[in-house]
Amino acid sequence: MSGRARLALCAAAATLMASCALLPLVAKPTWLLQLVPLVAVQTGVGAAARRVPLGRALTLVAQLVVTLVLLTLMCARQHAIAGLIPGPDTVRYVAELLRQGTDDISRYAIPAPLTDGIRLMLIGGVLLIGLLVDTLAVTFRSAAPAGLPLLALYSVAAGLSDGGADWLWFLVAAAGYLMLLLAEGRDRLAQWGRVFGGAPRAPGAPRAGEATPLRTGRRIGAVALGVALVVPLALPSLDGGLLDDARAGMGAGGDGSTISAVNPLVALRDNLNTNDDRQVLSLRTSTNDLSDLYLRIVSLDEFDGTTWKPAQRHVTDVPDRLPTPAGLGDDVRRGTIRTTVTAADTYAQDWLPMPYPPSRVRLSGRWRYEPVGMTLVGDHGQTTRGETYEVTSLDVEPTAKQLAAAPRPPAALWDEYTKVPSSLPPVVARTAKEITEGTSSHYEEAVKLQDYFAVTGGFQYDTQVEVGQGPHALANFLEKKQGFCVHFSFAMAAMARTLGIPARVAVGFAPGTPQADGTVAVSQRDAHAWPELYFEGVGWTRFEPTPTRGTTPSYTQSDTPGSSLPEEALPPRRASSAPSAAASPSEGCAGGLRRIRSCDSPSAAAVPHYDHADTDWWVWPAAGAGALLVLAVPLSPLLWRRRMRALRLGGHARTAQGSAAHTLAAWQELTDSAWDHGIPPDGSLTPRKAADRIVRLGRLDPAAGAAVHRVADAVEQVLYAPRPRPAAGAAGDVRRAVEGLRAVVSTGTRLRALFLPRSSVRAWWAVSARWSALRARAAAARPALRRPSGQES
Repeated sequence: MSGRARLALCAAAATLMASCALLPLVAKPTWLLQLVPLVAVQTGVGAAARRVPLGRALTLVAQLVVTLVLLTLMCARQHAIAGLIPGPDTVRYVAELLRQGTDDISRYAIPAPLTDGIRLMLIGGVLLIGLLVDTLAVTFRSAAPAGLPLLALYSVAAGLSDGGADWLWFLVAAAGYLMLLLAEGRDRLAQWGRVFGGAPRAPGAPRAGEATPLRTGRRIGAVALGVALVVPLALPSLDGGLLDDARAGMGAGGDGSTISAVNPLVALRDNLNTNDDRQVLSLRTSTNDLSDLYLRIVSLDEFDGTTWKPAQRHVTDVPDRLPTPAGLGDDVRRGTIRTTVTAADTYAQDWLPMPYPPSRVRLSGRWRYEPVGMTLVGDHGQTTRGETYEVTSLDVEPTAKQLAAAPRPPAALWDEYTKVPSSLPPVVARTAKEITEGTSSHYEEAVKLQDYFAVTGGFQYDTQVEVGQGPHALANFLEKKQGFCVHFSFAMAAMARTLGIPARVAVGFAPGTPQADGTVAVSQRDAHAWPELYFEGVGWTRFEPTPTRGTTPSYTQSDTPGSSLPEEALPPRRASSAPSAAASPSEGCAGGLRRIRSCDSPSAAAVPHYDHADTDWWVWPAAGAGALLVLAVPLSPLLWRRRMRALRLGGHARTAQGSAAHTLAAWQELTDSAWDHGIPPDGSLTPRKAADRIVRLGRLDPAAGAAVHRVADAVEQVLYAPRPRPAAGAAGDVRRAVEGLRAVVSTGTRLRALFLPRSSVRAWWAVSARWSALRARAAAARPALRRPSGQES
């Protein structure tokens, strides 16, 4: 292979390795599999053009034309001339896809779904970076400046990513760049050897003086890469380094720090239908009435017609006692609630979920206080993961009369929270006026709006509905009358602003489910969004327009039959403390509010969805098959172990034989898992002795040790008892024991057990045994074939 061809391959590899940093940004990695053959074609065209040879400019033009054709074939084949050549319709369609991608980026949380727009932006952007790298490094033979587009690609990914594996993607990207530099150095050094090499060398003999410089260059590159990884860890005071987490504009502390206007809603529709409705928070509270125990994370107070988001606010140190919320008068009845919140280890959230309004928070860690929204936000990587904290909050109980008699709010607050963009469709304000016709106060208007969405308007709760995106999405929602909590809260808040009522949207969790031990469990499907309207003398007040979700505030419930408004003279009635029925898979606001960023809002922008199923099937099969083959080899031990674990711990026939087989399979899985974690099996021991050995060598805690012994007792019943007693829960005991084994071993051992499990050698033993049996049968069949036809055996 020539030096320039090797350099072209290294340039393509460096581009693909740097693009791996984009993988955490989207939910599916299939775009990378589609990208590989496109980069290969782009590189091959450049290599062919240089071999002709074409001039540098013509080489770049040829690669650019082929890149455009490839993107057309991938994304806009139906809109192209002859299915291949871009035309005016293609340009319009691609521009629409790019607009959709831009909207989706601001709309979805990381990892975002792989929409058509995001896929075009990912693949098209990487192809352009690859074209720049190939042009600089190969066409112009200058690999060092090619690091700039690679750095730009990595920086975009690192700036958006919030995962803990940024160092891995940096390592991959940096290794690709060093490989490119070494390839160029080798090519240059080979040219020097031909010019200054002196006497001809014998065929096959190494070039004098070539091995040492190349070896030295590789060592220097490895040392530099190691320094780049280690130094930021050794110097934690150097904030904002290459490997530092992107904190979304959060200040580093001090009274002058700020929190940026990131969009804190999650892509709700993609998480509502999950079957993994795991618990994220556990509460112990002093109140017996859970109907108003909403956990508020953050408020969204800026509305631009497309989405709601929190404004940029100053943050301060957390005070010992939080101030009284804005607008709350002394004549409003209030109580005090104490709530202890414990976050699950799997729930890592920057914002602290709390009942509103909080008056005191006791917690550890690095947290900052945002006074306007009365929220707490983590500083320098602080999250809720595994945190336990106590919140003292006010239980505000306004009466309908107090809300109806609320005076005009301060001018500054009214100006800020009644802004509506000019792009808001007129139907929003027109519908709000029609609904509230005949009312005499902003409070009555608010109740009318709530009842319109929740009761009288014919709206339905639906997580699958497509209401579109952009400024006209609100109009589509009002027309279709289907949506989920974000659509209802956004629409009511926008309508309230058109009526002159200060409004914002709150994001958090609806009341959870009481448990037998006195705690309250809050799960993913309890995530919710609701509007908050401001009434002077009461402050920010919750409303609930989403049907079948949350609880209707008592101060908005009617005490008079036939009236939609509450009796103003009576104090508020508390809603039932019984929790609502468990949400169906299609209910709830968002699952897994990790790193809350953006929401699938009714006002998020949209373009029509185009189906590419008829264009991809013949373009990508070879690339997909090749990628699967490449991945299958190193991942085969992991896949085999997962398959065996599923078979061994899965269901079994409800018979004595089926129960016995299931118990023995569970014991086999337990011993293999112990083997994977460094405890080889000993076939000479009884199950009881083997269990003692696993518990001792695995340093298992009492709970995991008891699980191991229960499985061993069940095995002894199967093997030795005349009438074995069926034992239930063997699969659960095995999983509990495996978790105990993983908890005490090192990270290297856990990775080895996952990707290169020792027990996977059983697969090789099984193949070897079958091969031996096949050879034995073949050897036995050969003498019979060689006998004469008339000879009997």
